[in-house]
Amino acid sequence: MRIFVKLSVLISILFTAVASSAAPVLIPAPPSLAASAYVLMDAETGKVLVSSNEHEKLPPASLTKLMTSYLIDYELEKGSISKDDLVLVSEKAWRTQGSRMFIREGTQVKVSDLMKGIIIQSGNDASVAMAEHIAGSEGAFADLMNQHAQLLGMRNSHFENATGLPADDHFTSAYDLALLARAIIRDYPEHYGIYAEKYFTYNKIRQPNRNKLLWRDSTVDGLKTGHTDAAGYCLVASAERNGMRLISVVMGTSSEEARAQESQKLLAYGFRYYETVQLYQANEVLNQAKLWAGVKDSVELGVTTPISVTIPRGQSSAMSVALDLDSVIKAPVSRGDSFGTVNITLNGEPILDTPVVALEGVEEGSLMKRIWHAILLFFYSLIS
Repeated sequence: MRIFVKLSVLISILFTAVASSAAPVLIPAPPSLAASAYVLMDAETGKVLVSSNEHEKLPPASLTKLMTSYLIDYELEKGSISKDDLVLVSEKAWRTQGSRMFIREGTQVKVSDLMKGIIIQSGNDASVAMAEHIAGSEGAFADLMNQHAQLLGMRNSHFENATGLPADDHFTSAYDLALLARAIIRDYPEHYGIYAEKYFTYNKIRQPNRNKLLWRDSTVDGLKTGHTDAAGYCLVASAERNGMRLISVVMGTSSEEARAQESQKLLAYGFRYYETVQLYQANEVLNQAKLWAGVKDSVELGVTTPISVTIPRGQSSAMSVALDLDSVIKAPVSRGDSFGTVNITLNGEPILDTPVVALEGVEEGSLMKRIWHAILLFFYSLIS
């Protein structure tokens, strides 16, 4: 049996249902882009605001290097490599064609420099050098890329190399790239600043970041461009305004200018008509629930991770939040045990359900207390 509990009097930051629904906010149709595929995603909630052909498998060109960079971040976090490691440049890395960092065969280059060469200069040579340093060969590194892609939920992606140079069976989708960008921003914020750097000089060669939006929009701080004849001109971008971060992915446009303009259209639309609303902080207590047969008579229930929603701008007053809890909670209780859900609606329509869990562990009470509470629960069940 479950009990339905309104939160309007329990949590001051929540939005309560109003007697009459808020006036509807008029939102125009999203822009139509001259691109093969595109996605606009809220980085906090993962909600897709605009999309077209978002799951179509397409050649990613140098957008591949987002996964290469993600793996480098992962290995740094794990401690397998460090930014001060010296990477020996192989002949294969030196000879790799396309955009280059201009590292030389037989020299040793710091991981920190190669990271900038990959992200800012889009260096294919740097990508191969790091792939070999981490996995021994580019092929083995590609296998790691595919394993990470599956862990991130990138269901329409498969990588054959670390660079994005054309290869059979090398593809991804706009939606998968948005997931990857979100993971980069969320999981490794200490490295994300590199994506906003406009220039990097190595071997006395100064090269600019190819993301034109870094010069046009001060709120844009990443991520990566890509281009091949097969892929067209592509751009994954991210911007943050007034506490809201959006990720745009545009694939298969006709020029450098087109990919920048189409990305600007998506970002402008998202920031203009939507907002991210945080409802709960991590480990926030939502309810002190009655606990039976425990060393304590109550248990703290809440959410362990921050909870946010993406809604049309100006509609927060039309939100209603309620708890749907188990009517009987018995000890022992372990932290993380689920005892119900938070149900969030907008104008009466559900937009998010998330588990309510114990924020603490509580052991069983004494034998006498357990017997007494068992008797009380028996009569409670009869009355119910």
